[in-house]
Amino acid sequence: MSSALLDTPALPFRKPPVRKFWFDDDAAATRRTPARERRHRQERLAGAFRLFARYGFDQGLAGHITARDPEWTDHFWVNPLGKHFGRIRVSDLLLVNRHGEIVVGDGPVNQAAFAIHAAIHEARPDVVAAAHTHSLYGKAWSTLGRKLDPLTQDSCAFYEDHALFDDFRGVVLDTDEGARIAGALGNHKAVILKNHGILTAGPTVEAAAWWYIALDNACHAQLLAEAAGAPQAIPHEVAALTHEQIGRPGGALHAFESLYEGLVEAEPELLD
Repeated sequence: MSSALLDTPALPFRKPPVRKFWFDDDAAATRRTPARERRHRQERLAGAFRLFARYGFDQGLAGHITARDPEWTDHFWVNPLGKHFGRIRVSDLLLVNRHGEIVVGDGPVNQAAFAIHAAIHEARPDVVAAAHTHSLYGKAWSTLGRKLDPLTQDSCAFYEDHALFDDFRGVVLDTDEGARIAGALGNHKAVILKNHGILTAGPTVEAAAWWYIALDNACHAQLLAEAAGAPQAIPHEVAALTHEQIGRPGGALHAFESLYEGLVEAEPELLD
């Protein structure tokens, strides 16, 4: 017998082999106290802003991500206007009530953020977080005034699960227009805002943020495909099946966490 094999340490005791090809639903949130869940959402929210900066979703003063407070559920956490995404810390976040008043933090708050997100959080009790910025490919695709086609496996995450809001009237400054955007979103995870950009919503901060990254990527892919020629869409039955396989919030949560872990290691001050 080879001396190398003799020198190999014994394998540690472990359970019998198991099959696990996908992620279990995240049950951690149900085990957290409201205070711990609040802190979890704040940390992921600050991290989401910094990830958006890394992806280039940080043009000017535009853009906002919100997270519903787990205790005061008609309040949400949001970024202060004028603070660059790449510099946001947990301590910078603002808590805003349904009247647009700042309850925690110094502000100011982005009026468009309140107008859009307050309406979405009111219309969708299942939504914990919503994300909207003026990302390049989301903006470019929005000018076409149509929904995305199921061209790739990744884009199928949004198949029959995104909507179109085609009534652009300038900067959203009142909750009436926010309510119309929320109505267009319906029960979907995303909406394309014609001549404006894209917006995603999800049951966790992680899902809403990852879906935004994925939706901008899907816009980019279709823009490239149509510029190159005549792309061939995935048939309905296959696209619907693929949506069920990859469009769930559990997968989005883990995709986000895979980015968040390295972000915190590189930029631990975001947790301050």
